[in-house]
Amino acid sequence: MTIKQNNGEQQERVPDIACDHHGRVAGMIKICVMAGNHTLQYFRKSDVQIEAKSDDSPVTVADREAEELARQQLSNEFPEDAIHGEEFPEKSGTSEYRWIIDPIDGTKSFVCGVPLYSTLIALEKNGIPIAGAIYIPAIGEMVFAAEGRGCWYRETDQCTWEPSHVSDKQDLKESVFLTSQADLFRERKAGEAFQVLEDTCWVSRSWGDGYGYLMVATGRAEVMVDAICNPWDVAAMIPIMQEAGGLFTDWNGQNTHSGGNGVGSNGKVHQAALSILQTREDKQS
Repeated sequence: MTIKQNNGEQQERVPDIACDHHGRVAGMIKICVMAGNHTLQYFRKSDVQIEAKSDDSPVTVADREAEELARQQLSNEFPEDAIHGEEFPEKSGTSEYRWIIDPIDGTKSFVCGVPLYSTLIALEKNGIPIAGAIYIPAIGEMVFAAEGRGCWYRETDQCTWEPSHVSDKQDLKESVFLTSQADLFRERKAGEAFQVLEDTCWVSRSWGDGYGYLMVATGRAEVMVDAICNPWDVAAMIPIMQEAGGLFTDWNGQNTHSGGNGVGSNGKVHQAALSILQTREDKQS
């Protein structure tokens, strides 16, 4: 299936499953790429202004413009759907669908010139995430999934889409453990749990945010953990992990994007990782 971009020049090729949900899966892929590519005009530009939001997290003009672009395109193509994003108030809808947008997941990486930031879009139906996309604009990698239709990956926009699967590793001792920001474990009073998980796993790296989940979905890592996250950070991960053969839950083992934390894994090491994380001091809060 080929999707034409607005300028009529570029084309986005996706598997035929993307016609699901009245074209919404195809729209998700196209708009995720469009919004992500918009951020590149600001990437590694020294004059980009960085502002602090109320929670002290950074935001840039790239975040805001990319989300505005995604919202505009989604509203044009699916005007009856609700839209929930990181940077702007929620748009209500009249259908059973809602879009969740994170224009730049990993803004700290973005402002530091690290190319592993991502653009995320998830599609909910009746409150349940049923499709999701992770796009890494600076390097071109992308993974997307739709419920019951598998997980799909391409290395660049010149590559064909291929089925994507998690790894078969069974033991944390063989596993690659990823996270977005280690000091957030201490903020959640889970510093000791982080240390145990890091010591138990084969190796740990901070290839976090959306890229960390992409690594798990493509079988290059086994467990990605967020100590603190918002729904827009992880809504896309539920269908992606599931369709790749893995699992996404919060630290309590609930299959939710609203738990305030998250674990994406190949499924085989999931319970072992949760057992360590559930030793945190704030587990009753």
